[in-house]
Amino acid sequence: MKSNEVPGTKGLVLKEALLWEKGRKGRKGFSLPRQDVPHCNIGEELQRAQTEIPDLSEIDVVRHYTRLSQWNFGVDTGMYPLGSCTMKYNPKVNEAMAALSGFSEAHPLLPPSLSQGALRLMYDLQNMLAEITGLDAVTLQPAAGAHGELTGMLLMHAYLESKGERRTKILIPDTAHGTNPASAALCGFRPVVIRSGEDGIIGPDVVADLMDEQTAGIMVTNPNTLGLFEANIRDIADIIHSNGGQVYCDGANMNAIMGIGDIGAMGVDILHLNLHKTFSTPHGGGGPGSGPVCVRGHLERFLPIPRIVENNGSFELSEDYPESIGRLHAFYGNFGVMIKAYCYILTMGAEGLKRASELAVLNANYIRESLKEVLHLPYDRPCMHECVFSDKLQRPYKVSTLDMAKRLIDYGYHPPTIYFPLVVNGAIMIEPTETESREEIDGFIESLKAIVKEAEQDPQLLYDAPHNTKVVRLDEVRAARKPCLAG
Repeated sequence: MKSNEVPGTKGLVLKEALLWEKGRKGRKGFSLPRQDVPHCNIGEELQRAQTEIPDLSEIDVVRHYTRLSQWNFGVDTGMYPLGSCTMKYNPKVNEAMAALSGFSEAHPLLPPSLSQGALRLMYDLQNMLAEITGLDAVTLQPAAGAHGELTGMLLMHAYLESKGERRTKILIPDTAHGTNPASAALCGFRPVVIRSGEDGIIGPDVVADLMDEQTAGIMVTNPNTLGLFEANIRDIADIIHSNGGQVYCDGANMNAIMGIGDIGAMGVDILHLNLHKTFSTPHGGGGPGSGPVCVRGHLERFLPIPRIVENNGSFELSEDYPESIGRLHAFYGNFGVMIKAYCYILTMGAEGLKRASELAVLNANYIRESLKEVLHLPYDRPCMHECVFSDKLQRPYKVSTLDMAKRLIDYGYHPPTIYFPLVVNGAIMIEPTETESREEIDGFIESLKAIVKEAEQDPQLLYDAPHNTKVVRLDEVRAARKPCLAG
């Protein structure tokens, strides 16, 4: 590619009629085996619903999904710098392992005697995650990050209840992930906001002022959503513990400290992880995900059941934990995610995991230094795995963060996270991850610099962006107020 070219040039963008318009009665995309069950009346309503499904040939179906894939943008398409989301590349060997028939075709109702391989993998994965985090015990039951948060709050509630305590509040920094307050509220806690300081992190004095006998503990995201490490975490944990509270850490940003930071040594009691982020399993599209929760020893007895235990070299699911918070879901339907994370950890090894964190931090700081002259940097200090800018320098030209994000699509890059965290007005949150090369990152940097120039010289280009996509700028306000929910 020439130095003055960008990957976002126009390609083949095919239009397609609705499937209901394309379908013709009698067309078939596959052949069913001869029916061997007696005919039954399925009811008039269901019959009417069936007639609304279009009849399509095999080639109609194949072309439809191929076109959808061409309109879509994924991490296999190009750089996907969503801050806070860690959209890292998913090694294909992980997919191959998860597709092994012994795993992919296992029935959820198989007895433990016929599930030893799967149970052994999950048991070993728990131990690996405990070692990586420096904590004592792990549950793999939570099916996503927010599910892990909820589990953490249930564990905190159960622990306090076992001591005969009824606490009503939870401290949550303004730089925590957005789902934290909801997870706390679902367990009966009232979120109390902690304001971060001028340096972008929370101070022990602020925590000490808010901590009292009615406060169950704190939910802290570390590194936080500004991409900054909470350097006071040990002092904060001591304050919380001295007042009988517990420390929950949102581990969604673990990709910055994996293999480096000892979460247990930081004083954390509960930590959730996102296997679909940090441990490189596919992320987005509604799932599946996996949000294991790691705890210190005093909370182990409250972990969800069934627990995976080893008994004389055999693995089984045990429910013999009377103080458990109970089941979180019926089966391990997200088992494939665990296989991919397990494969990733084995492939990388301890040194590889550490190196991944180092490169993630290096890439983010490279972007921070390269763009801070053209984009406003509200916290000009070394960051961790992501950096946060704002549109402050572009506002005199009436160009917003949204305009720049939309224009970036024309340059061939997925937009970064925008307008989050809320503590930065007009936030532009960029996370390159460790898997992007310097050449790819340089292309992204040069594209943003070009967009900043356009904002000064020809802002109309940004107001109308994107120009090269199948669908151009949408009326997002109208879509929110008058959504079209028809099929």
